[in-house]
Formats: sequence, C-alpha cells, structure tokens
Amino acid sequence: MITTGNLPAPLMQTIDRIQPRSETWYAQALQHLDQLTKPPGSLGRLEEIAARLVAIQQVARPSCERKAVYVFAGDHGVVEEGVSAYPQEVTGQMVLNFAHGGAAVNVLARSAGADVVVVDVGVAAEIGPVPGVLVKRVRRGTRNFLKEPAMTREETFAAMEVGISLAEAASREGRKILAIGEMGIGNTTSASALTAAITKADPSKVTGAGTGVTGGAWEKKVEVVRKALAVHARALANPLDTLACLGGYEIAAMSGMVLGAAAQRMAVIIDGFISTAAAAVASQFAPASRDYMIAGHTSQEPGHRFLLDYLGLEPLLSLNMRLGEGSGAVLAFTVVEAAVRIYNEMATFASAGVSQKNE
Repeated sequence: MITTGNLPAPLMQTIDRIQPRSETWYAQALQHLDQLTKPPGSLGRLEEIAARLVAIQQVARPSCERKAVYVFAGDHGVVEEGVSAYPQEVTGQMVLNFAHGGAAVNVLARSAGADVVVVDVGVAAEIGPVPGVLVKRVRRGTRNFLKEPAMTREETFAAMEVGISLAEAASREGRKILAIGEMGIGNTTSASALTAAITKADPSKVTGAGTGVTGGAWEKKVEVVRKALAVHARALANPLDTLACLGGYEIAAMSGMVLGAAAQRMAVIIDGFISTAAAAVASQFAPASRDYMIAGHTSQEPGHRFLLDYLGLEPLLSLNMRLGEGSGAVLAFTVVEAAVRIYNEMATFASAGVSQKNE
C-alpha cells in the first residue's frame, strides 16, 4: 500500500484534496432536470452528464468554459524490442505537427471550440523551442522496461507533478473541463503492460495492434509485455512502482492531471487506451478521482474495455477509433457541452407554461 511517508508532500496534498462528488448537488440537479419541458429521463445520458457536472462543480449552472485538450508526448525505450510499426522519431515529428495545427486532434478541437495544449514531457528527439509546445521534459524517453524500470521514482513524481501543476494552472485560467490525450511511439506497449498489471488480465487479451503491428510482430509485442510483468513482478503490488516500472512520462503526467483536476473540482474527459491506463493509475492513488472522469469513446484497442470496466465508466461515443492524441475526447466535448446547454437553457414547465404529466 502507498503511505504518506513514501510520497512527496505536494503529491500527497493533491490526493488529500480529492473528495467524492457531492451527492446533494447531484440530487438537486436531477430535480431540476425533471422540471424541464420533457418527460423525465427522456434525454438519457445527457441528463446524467449534466447532473455529474453540477455535482463536480457544485454550482447551480454548470459550465464548459475554455475547454482544452492537453496532449502529453513522451518516448519509450521498449521500442528497442520492435514493438511498433513506426520509428521513434515520429513522436517528435508529431509534436511539431500538433504545434503547427495539422493533426487530427487540432482539426477536431477547432470544430469543438477547444484549445490544444501540447506538452513535451519525455520526447527523445531534441525539437528545440517551438511556439505552441510546453517543454516540461523529465528525460529524453524512458528506459527499456523489459530490462529495467522505465522510470525512477523521482522521475515518476516529476512527470506526475507536470500534470498536477498544469491542472492547477488551468483552474486559475478559468477552465472548467479538461481532456487528456497523448503521443508516444511504443506507448500502447506500456499501456498494455499497465493494463495487465492493474486488471490481472492475460497480456494476450489486452495487447492490441497499436500503430498497426500484426501477425508475428503482435505476438512479439505480447511476449514483451508478458516478460516485463515477470521481470517486475515484485513491484507490481504497489501502484507507484507499477507506474515507474511500466509507464511512460506522458502516462505519468496524464495520471497527475487527472488527480490535479479532481483536486480542483474539474471534470476530465479521458480519451482512448493510453489515457485510460493513466486514469486507472490515478484511481489507484485516489479512488474518488473516478467521480471526475468521463470516458470520451471506446477505442478499438482490446485493453481499453478492460480498463473501462475496471473504472466503471461507460464511454459517450463508439466510432471505431484508435488514434489517440485526445481525438475521441475532443469529439466528446460536443456531447458534454450539449448536456450543459440543455441544463442551463431549456425551459421548465413553469417558465414555459406547459402542463406537466397527469398524476
């Protein structure tokens, strides 16, 4: 078990501030929704989303102001094992693409009216000062977790603190809801290992194609995950050491952002497989953080369903996506904003002069 003594004070303080959502506010939200000009419950999950945001923000009128997706980028030493169909330099190249506004997440964010914040937390390549990229690099890529822990404890804390501090800054800037996404060649291997460790599922059940590995390459990827779990078996009972041994800097940063957002009473839309692995880690540090998570979509990566079941989350969308970047989470922004507008703008029976259901 994690104890106060083996976590840095800032991280422990963040965890201590996370409280379950307010059931009083949730009940009040449901009462308001039942007064709107519609049959009770007829807007389905839109009503549930709106009520959750009221309970999270603890306000009479929930808000989605200044939506932003944070795309954390980091490289993985395990790519040495041939687990990816793409070379490692693609991570840095895609960071530049994000900065220039040319990636899928940029296009979808423009459609949703959301900001894109790109964070280099562990890219191996030196990409230099680039407008639009926050350089918070802990190290140039993780170590090969098949041979040694991917990160030291100190590095893991540092990456988590990146996410926590950005969540706190977002709150100060007036942001009310965040989304998390990632970029990192090799990170589906890391996420698969974390998923197997957390859910106890067999690696073959939670390891997918990632960037497109198939056949013998996929079998090799499964074997790498299986061997890594054996190498680090003694450490996997502890979520901190599990993250350090198997995770990536971008995964640790996303875990930190989930914790930081929950401590600031902000909802976080989780994207696909990798970001949900980060959310699962966050939930092990602070189980109440689950109350602040919204699953954006269902990824085609097989491990994603295991993680969603572990967290008790039901995704808003199912579009057969497996891109990452925060793309599915950004699409879900539009659904969440629609729920908020329904709650805030729809007339009540009394204000519209509409008769209610006969008793």
